[in-house]
Amino acid sequence: MGTMIELKAADGHALGAYRCEPAGKPRGGLVLIQEIFGVNSHIRAVADGYAADGYLVVAPALFDRTKRNYETGYTQPDIDAGVAIMMGLKWENTLADIAAAVDSAKAAGKVGIVGYCFGGAATWMAASRVPGLACAVPYYGGGIPNQIDEQPKCAVMFHWGEKDHSIPLEAAKKVAAAHPEAISHFYDAGHGFNCDQRGSFHAESAKLARERTLEFLRKQLG
Repeated sequence: MGTMIELKAADGHALGAYRCEPAGKPRGGLVLIQEIFGVNSHIRAVADGYAADGYLVVAPALFDRTKRNYETGYTQPDIDAGVAIMMGLKWENTLADIAAAVDSAKAAGKVGIVGYCFGGAATWMAASRVPGLACAVPYYGGGIPNQIDEQPKCAVMFHWGEKDHSIPLEAAKKVAAAHPEAISHFYDAGHGFNCDQRGSFHAESAKLARERTLEFLRKQLG
């Protein structure tokens, strides 16, 4: 179990973050980026899991600039509310908040970043624009096809769902083709397949993606 801490971005904005420490010496630091549902029970559980695997995990509350301590479930009204908040964010602010989380996590050594949905797109942007990252793992980031020209400055592993109605398979494959230096994995699953609180959860794909992510993190971070 982790604790809530406060981070401060370069522009002075204070934001919350969920921080988990491993039992022993950290393998490295990991910044974990939320979906549009906030740093909710699922994201905290994912963070706990990565801490159990040996990483110091920092999950910044990226919606704090609009609504502090935001977290919801997965109903359609929850989705609509989360999308509305997301649409009001500015990338420069989101990336500044992520940079603050990277600064916090680097106490453990090299730092990687993993993000889901909105967090997947933010992870992709961070890979090219936030200093200090050794690797990035975007899961089904809906905005990534529109950010195809970003040039990552660290190692990247993509996870895509072949049945993702939010991200056409053709668009995901265009991203993979445009960035052959990145590793791209495709799964027989839909959007949000990693989240065991959603109807789109696909246990087999989630397990495989997590195993691949851990192998990638160990190679890049230790």
